[in-house]
Amino acid sequence: MTQILIIAEHLNGKLNSSTAKCVTAAKQMQAAAIHIAVLAADPAPIAAEAALIAGVDKVITVANPANAHATAAALAPQIVALAGGYTHLLGPSTTFGKDLMPRVAALLGEAMVSDIMTVADAHTFQRPIYAGNAIITVTSPADRKLIASVRNASFAAAANGGSATIEAATINVTLPTHTRFIELQAGAQDRPDLQSASRVVSGGRALGSAEAFSVIYKLADKLGAAVGASRAAVDAGYVPSDLQVGQTGKIIAPELYVAIGISGAIQHLTGIKDAGTIVAINKDGEAPIFEIADIGLVGDLFKLVPELEQALG
Repeated sequence: MTQILIIAEHLNGKLNSSTAKCVTAAKQMQAAAIHIAVLAADPAPIAAEAALIAGVDKVITVANPANAHATAAALAPQIVALAGGYTHLLGPSTTFGKDLMPRVAALLGEAMVSDIMTVADAHTFQRPIYAGNAIITVTSPADRKLIASVRNASFAAAANGGSATIEAATINVTLPTHTRFIELQAGAQDRPDLQSASRVVSGGRALGSAEAFSVIYKLADKLGAAVGASRAAVDAGYVPSDLQVGQTGKIIAPELYVAIGISGAIQHLTGIKDAGTIVAINKDGEAPIFEIADIGLVGDLFKLVPELEQALG
């Protein structure tokens, strides 16, 4: 009987939408029970959000000052202590989940399935390999505990409407002292979150400088969109790394993705393959990005983007 525990991702007292997407994946596994674990210094407000997700049977809270910051070293031993009665442990395939879930698997002595993108049954999944160039079907042993991360871009968030019970758990484990939280550095952001935005405008190396990237910000503001960037733009120092889209950045699935001055290396295309409509602007008509774009504009981005912005009014 499939019993699933989902590890909630949250920040500043708010539940991340990645948790609801994990619930959608869990439902497709035909679970007998779906529980969410909320580990925080004060889990109450986060647990209240999680309890509203349709399909969730129980929310388990673990209050500990050590959980004030989501460090995998502190969270993983506590999750292992909760794991006993569950057949499946799921986390999001975000920066949080990619850091945490492999550590949980190692502590449990189990293998891990990463980046689940489709669910056939409780033990059979599809996941991307070779930077998204191929999709492989994997089957986990039915007699072993499954630890997996769920690819956010492949699942819609489960709707609200639930009324799960909330239960506090007391865990007595010795937490490691070799890792400690120092500080969180993140760029100030008054635009929509990149991983959950319905519209994203991204810029590439063709912008030429951090100053020139302003044309991306202006168009994004017109569209009410989040801002992203290619790895080349990040490596060149045009924008901070938290805006990077692609295999080594953020995997996203917006309704509209506008790629400006991005050639379309396979690592970048992996991050946007689930986008609804892709618009590409590039001066090179042979750029790989045009092979997957729904709409393509060939020309000078410094001429076309201001014209597009003006047309938007």
